[in-house]
Amino acid sequence: MSNPNISETIPFLPEIDDNNDEDGRWWKNVLDLEEAKKQVLFSLPMIVTNVVYFSITLVSVMFAGHLGELQLAGATLANSWATVTGFAFMTGLSGALETLCGQGFGAKFYRILGIYLQSSCIISCSFAILISILWLFTEPILIFLQQDAEISKTAAIYIKYLIPGLFAYGLVQNILRFLQSQSILMPLVWFSVLPLGLHLGIVYALVNWTDLGFKGAPLAASISLWISLVLLSSYVVLAQRFEETWPGLSSESFRLVFANLKLAIPSAAMVCLEYWAFELLVLLAGLMPNSEVTTSLIAMCVNTESIAYMITYGLSAAARVSNELGAENPRKAKTAMAVSLKLSILLALIVVVALAFGHNIWAAFFTNTASIINQFASITPFLLISISIDSFQGILSGVARGSGWQVLAVWANLVTFYLIGMPVAGLLAFKFKLYAKGLWIGLICGLSCQAGALLLITLYRKWTKIELS
Repeated sequence: MSNPNISETIPFLPEIDDNNDEDGRWWKNVLDLEEAKKQVLFSLPMIVTNVVYFSITLVSVMFAGHLGELQLAGATLANSWATVTGFAFMTGLSGALETLCGQGFGAKFYRILGIYLQSSCIISCSFAILISILWLFTEPILIFLQQDAEISKTAAIYIKYLIPGLFAYGLVQNILRFLQSQSILMPLVWFSVLPLGLHLGIVYALVNWTDLGFKGAPLAASISLWISLVLLSSYVVLAQRFEETWPGLSSESFRLVFANLKLAIPSAAMVCLEYWAFELLVLLAGLMPNSEVTTSLIAMCVNTESIAYMITYGLSAAARVSNELGAENPRKAKTAMAVSLKLSILLALIVVVALAFGHNIWAAFFTNTASIINQFASITPFLLISISIDSFQGILSGVARGSGWQVLAVWANLVTFYLIGMPVAGLLAFKFKLYAKGLWIGLICGLSCQAGALLLITLYRKWTKIELS
């Protein structure tokens, strides 16, 4: 157990001896170089892995989008619906392992990692069944939400073929957290890049060389996700390095399902509340004049922001913080957070500059329609602002997951997005006729308030490890 007297007054950065001229170089006052090096080496493989897994479904949307405007609108709406009701939820459920496996590994309770992994997989499969049933009713639900009938029908066809991939995605996310908590990174890159490479060939063949056409795009995503799952699970079961952390299949995992759920549900809610805010913008865009173009535009912005967030997520503040708290090193955990925040600013700057100068090239990956590309260029300045804020709050969200503060983060996300951000978005878009730009300005307001709320939680909560079962 951790020391109950550990207080939030521990400074975020270690003290630096200003009297030492040799060691007191200016960059050491700005950044803990040792921690920065550790995080960069940790983050690069995770950034690649996160972007690759996100790209599998995104590539399918791109291939479908080149079949026509209706196909683009249907695929983007389906991908948004799949994200908001399925993929985001699965990612959130796996967030419990960032706390449990991360702190368990830091505390050297190695065997418990494999047990928690199995209990998390049980939870993911159970929820995947429920979500699959929901997905079968996609068309009437989207029509009830006032979406265009043709776009809704096209989206329902697309999402039907994503159902097998949902199960694989949930299990893959659990294995990723299990490996990430042990700082096992490079295998993740190989087992994600290989399926993506295969996916490019599979989706091209199914869309262009078979009668499946549009249906081939989501089916290819499902196939590629299952390939990734087989590779990752085989690695965990067969590799000798997991002798301590993978005890084999155990009935004990069922006993820990409830303990896992106590963190998994708020973790999922925490992630979904943010994802839902983004996807709500896509639904609101469908209520505007020229809905096909507006829906595609907002969906492109959401996908772009998601990719940028994957880069920040790769810094894995949750893993570093949970490992250090598990080892009862709150000072090192706070140092890790401070370094992560500074690195996130640098990474966000790189993304912002690249998008500022290459937005037309990026938009062309989604569509050949000139009007959509031109409108994407006009909304890019607002997109750059939201990416910058999102990268900052992404680190604070990771700290919350690593520290077991998911419940507080849920309330922060609920208030800032749904009592502030979304009402402002609706007001600006429909009342003041700013349309797509108004939606995104409202999102920026929500993100700004969210970042502020999470920062207050981080500053005033005690940094202690949780009690592991």
